[in-house]
Amino acid sequence: MAQFQTLIVEAPESAPGVTLIRLNRPEALNALNTALLGELAQALAAAQADDSVGCIVLTGSAKAFAAGADIKEMSDKTYAQMFKADFFTAGARAIEQCRKPIIAAVAGYALGGGCELAMMCDFILAADTAKFGQPEINLGVAPGIGGTQRLTRFVGKSKAMDMILTGRMMGAEEAERSGLVSRIFPADSLVDETLAIAAKIAGQSPLAVAMNKELVEAAYETTLTTGVALERRLFHSLFAFEDQKEGMTAFVEKRKPLFKGA
Repeated sequence: MAQFQTLIVEAPESAPGVTLIRLNRPEALNALNTALLGELAQALAAAQADDSVGCIVLTGSAKAFAAGADIKEMSDKTYAQMFKADFFTAGARAIEQCRKPIIAAVAGYALGGGCELAMMCDFILAADTAKFGQPEINLGVAPGIGGTQRLTRFVGKSKAMDMILTGRMMGAEEAERSGLVSRIFPADSLVDETLAIAAKIAGQSPLAVAMNKELVEAAYETTLTTGVALERRLFHSLFAFEDQKEGMTAFVEKRKPLFKGA
């Protein structure tokens, strides 16, 4: 695997078909800077291109998933510089455009850009130590990687407005109750539990996984009528693949299916 300065990328033996990406800027609590987001885009592109990879896990350290965007990198920039560089866009698009599922395993702080990074993943699994927040208001700015939009869609207007205008943090239990987090695990077992879930996804038909991911994402962008029509067409289309035949035959024969991605 490629060597990175701000990431550790692994293929865990315990989780076949899974790529584990760890944010690795401990001196800055994994704050997101241009270098990290660029390397993350490279790592995701490599996982996307590798047919042996069926699921991606993105995590940080026990102390911080990512404590925010790197303020030191941004503090002196002008509007013209931020606009010309289209700051954050390339890194965000790499995550948004990845067709393989990405699970965020969040322990410790996921604040500002870190919370936004977690929300860009397909779902979030949290340690009982996780803290989420969009504290940009305390710096005199607003979220810039989708925080106002995704948080509102996940937790509703009232709670999103509360968090964004006060800058307060949300613990793991509140995050799960609010729909931001899918499940909570003890901090010392978070990564292992996440890898087991990712391996289960990686063992499914990659064609069906990609289409199901596309359909759930479409639910946020379309009307119910349009979304259901898309779902039905993709459901029909899956009957063109060998994996559908294998999956249904295995069910009838009471055995585990052997999907080939064909």
